[in-house]
Amino acid sequence: MIRIANAQGFWGDSLDAPLEQLRGGPIDYLTLDYLAEVTMSILQKQYTRDPQAGYARDFPQMIERGAKEIVQRGVKVVANAGGVNPETCGEAVAAALARAGYQGRMKIGIVTGDNILDRLDDLVAGGIELRNMDTGEPLAAVRERVRSANVYLGAFPIAEALGQGAQIVVTGRCSDVALSLGPSIYEFGWKRDDWNCLAAGVVGGHVIECGAQATGGNCQVDWETMPDLAGIGYPILEAEADGRFAITKHPGTGGRVTVACVTEQLVYEIGDPRAYITPDVVADFTTIQLKQAGPDRVQFWGIEGHPATDFYKVSISYSAGFKAAGTMTYGWPDAYKKAKIADQILRARLERLGLTFDAIHSEYVGANACHGELLSGEPSRDLAEVTLRVGVRGSDPAAIERFTREIAPLALNGPPVVTYPASGKPKVEEVVAYWPALIPKNEVTARVQVREA
Repeated sequence: MIRIANAQGFWGDSLDAPLEQLRGGPIDYLTLDYLAEVTMSILQKQYTRDPQAGYARDFPQMIERGAKEIVQRGVKVVANAGGVNPETCGEAVAAALARAGYQGRMKIGIVTGDNILDRLDDLVAGGIELRNMDTGEPLAAVRERVRSANVYLGAFPIAEALGQGAQIVVTGRCSDVALSLGPSIYEFGWKRDDWNCLAAGVVGGHVIECGAQATGGNCQVDWETMPDLAGIGYPILEAEADGRFAITKHPGTGGRVTVACVTEQLVYEIGDPRAYITPDVVADFTTIQLKQAGPDRVQFWGIEGHPATDFYKVSISYSAGFKAAGTMTYGWPDAYKKAKIADQILRARLERLGLTFDAIHSEYVGANACHGELLSGEPSRDLAEVTLRVGVRGSDPAAIERFTREIAPLALNGPPVVTYPASGKPKVEEVVAYWPALIPKNEVTARVQVREA
């Protein structure tokens, strides 16, 4: 049995969770999931400006803070913190270990091959159209605006790095579940056609990949009685060689590990539960058996898998115009009515200026903003305050900029009892859109290198 603790669900998650996982009790592996689709475009933009950037800079800092526990307890660390620049991230990790006094004490594995940005034109010329999985459009429709393109690699390159002696493995884009599946493949010797075991590893990785969502965070069931959310524990996967596993957390930490909370995470972002497709296996979530096996412990078994597909998924981002959003807050009485009229005034002025946008959207924060007209009836006229939020999107940055200058005048020439936000004039921002596509696996080669820290 191996204990795999996850301590990051996204880039921006708790800075202290990794240290708490390292210090809270025995673990064999620490995994950290930093990457989301939009994260890749942010990192690519950083890398374009600075060839020494493009990775999650939090990760080397964490390694430095936790170096003593990692080295002395023999914990292996697996993270996709490499973003679009895994090699430089690996160098930063080595420097962090040196600063902590552990130079030469560990090996660092680097997994690359996911970044295909420089290959896009050759791929398209070779007949691989990288069609949008949602719309069917070929990538050629937005090729000139593409910012990043990364393949979701699987878990076997991670297992290969561990097999070569790496104690810290840094990857670029890989499937979220690969971070914990890789260690299981390495430790248990699972083969590429051990479909049921691989599927079990996928399900276990899916449960822990979003961090504290598996231990009571963001959990709808009994959330008001959830103990000590301020000190919530992060999840630990206890994996067995035959595919059985349990989800738990360190003793004395907040939150809960229950069937209800774990099940909420299970159905998060899965699509068809009969065919959860990953690079390594297709997992059938309808075969999952689970039960409460004690306080803060849920046991899993019986999971089945099917052969992997011949394709990798590609996460592509591209520039899709510009946007801006501004707010005005209206107070009692008739706060909602004032906000509605202010919106009408603003739209009329934009029309008189001849400004057109791809989209304009208004919300009334404090008056069912998220649901809007889906709710029957008007909000109460007794609302103490309502914030009008108006956003626009379009291809002309000059039009977006002019919109940003039309919000503030409402403070003096619109409805009464209004507050203009202290943040000031809205900012024009670039819109980065997501383009999911498929690429044949034989067009992608993962590369593994292991070096002394």
